[in-house]
Amino acid sequence: MKTVAPLVLMLSLSPAVAQEVPPQPEGFSLMEEGAKLLFRGLMTEMEPALDEMGRALAEIEPTLRDLQPAMRDLFAMVGDLHNYHPPVKLDNGDILIRRKTAEELRPEALDGPEIEL
Repeated sequence: MKTVAPLVLMLSLSPAVAQEVPPQPEGFSLMEEGAKLLFRGLMTEMEPALDEMGRALAEIEPTLRDLQPAMRDLFAMVGDLHNYHPPVKLDNGDILIRRKTAEELRPEALDGPEIEL
């Protein structure tokens, strides 16, 4: 009986020891930290290119402002691009952009033949 009492005592305390959870580190997990480092590295590498692009856009801005009325007129004249066939380059270098006929613009013509499911 004397040998059973210490054994029972040890077995009764062992589940409490086994159930201890190691403390979790506060903050981000390793995956989150890795992702943050990856994006910081990408931003560091991209920063010079983004700065250069910003300077180029600042230089071209006056030209774009001058072209804006002409582009508006062109888009108003062309309308929807679905009204045209894809461009075709001819042998002499000319580019042909044909407008679709009224029959080609009908919804039935756009959908094609009906497929029975």
